[in-house]
Amino acid sequence: MSVKVAFIGLGVMGYPMAGHLQKAGYQVTVYNRTTSKAEKWAAEYAGNFAVTPKDAATDCDFVFMCVGNDDDLRSVVYGESGVLAGVKPGAVIVDHTTTSAKVAREIAQEAKKLQVEFLDAPVSGGQAGAENGVLTVMVGGDESTFVKAQPIMAAFARFSQLIGEVGAGQLCKMVNQICIAGVVQGLAEGLHFAKKAGLDGEKVIETIAKGAAGSWQMENRYKTMLAGEYDFGFAVDWMRKDLGIALDESRSNGANLALTALVDQYYADVQALGGNRFDTSSLLARLDAIHDKNK
Repeated sequence: MSVKVAFIGLGVMGYPMAGHLQKAGYQVTVYNRTTSKAEKWAAEYAGNFAVTPKDAATDCDFVFMCVGNDDDLRSVVYGESGVLAGVKPGAVIVDHTTTSAKVAREIAQEAKKLQVEFLDAPVSGGQAGAENGVLTVMVGGDESTFVKAQPIMAAFARFSQLIGEVGAGQLCKMVNQICIAGVVQGLAEGLHFAKKAGLDGEKVIETIAKGAAGSWQMENRYKTMLAGEYDFGFAVDWMRKDLGIALDESRSNGANLALTALVDQYYADVQALGGNRFDTSSLLARLDAIHDKNK
């Protein structure tokens, strides 16, 4: 008997992720808050769609979720039409949303009461990673549950790692975003400096990318940054949400995130420039705007 899978949330990440599951041979039923998008997905991938999370989850072996934030997650999990109202005992819920560790632990406890297993499993790799099926998944939960889910996740992930107990996946994603924020700010300042110094940015990056300064951000974003184009990835609004989660967690665990807090405010400046939907490399736009203002 084939494995039955539900996928809740068909945003820029969830839509292709669910598609990879269907193409891998699983029986997939999707749910999306906007039903027309679920209908479109079902037509494109020859899958099924449901009008509530409960209906999507009913009789499924695995329920994957990828929505916006803590509140969005609670809205699809709880209530008469939520996932927990439909999921069967023994099923596994895998949440790919980037949320707080607190909500992951909360939902895991509620699922356990129904004899349902839960993994918090945020992803890295962005829209391109989802579309190409090469995401990285950082997971929190029991090892036995992870072993069950890992082969299914392989449909859209090139690497998945169990980090620790429930909540550890979300904590790992916070580390991921903290590291990205600092790297992008450094790259933005470097490119800004190169321009002000009259250097050829292309030649500079081609040279330093081969040394210790090289990074994924440098390799994949410097050309669009130099061109002032910021429509190539994770949006500023979402990055601020993620950094806010990390900063909240740091206030409870005592971590010092001085640079992260500063970069978060720089992203607020980008939002004030109208760059809410710019990608995260748009920190350079902020520096350019400051320079233009001070001319």
